[in-house]
Amino acid sequence: MENVVLVIHLILALALIGIVLMQRSEGGGLGMGGGGGGGLVSARGAATALGRMTWILAAAFICTSIILTIIAADKSAGASVVDRLGDAPAAEAPASSAPDLGSDLLPPSADDDAPLVPTAE
Repeated sequence: MENVVLVIHLILALALIGIVLMQRSEGGGLGMGGGGGGGLVSARGAATALGRMTWILAAAFICTSIILTIIAADKSAGASVVDRLGDAPAAEAPASSAPDLGSDLLPPSADDDAPLVPTAE
């Protein structure tokens, strides 16, 4: 169910981006440009086809966003992140990848009077 809603959500997002990019720019930001009507996005707002389609896609996008939020909340109900961390298996210490050099290169013990030179075999 979640995957179906997510795919619909993504399709709506792409369609909404496409519809917004197809609309004619009115020339200034925050509704301060453009002059009189006549364009695809006029003073009548949602009266044009692209304006209506934008509102419909935006409403559907918001609905799928809310549905996805509800689904995510239901999945995580009763579970805490801290609870999930306690259930995680302890990480094992990684095996040493250093090659075994043998006891030839190990330093002698404190009571040993041997020199610090490796023995030749």
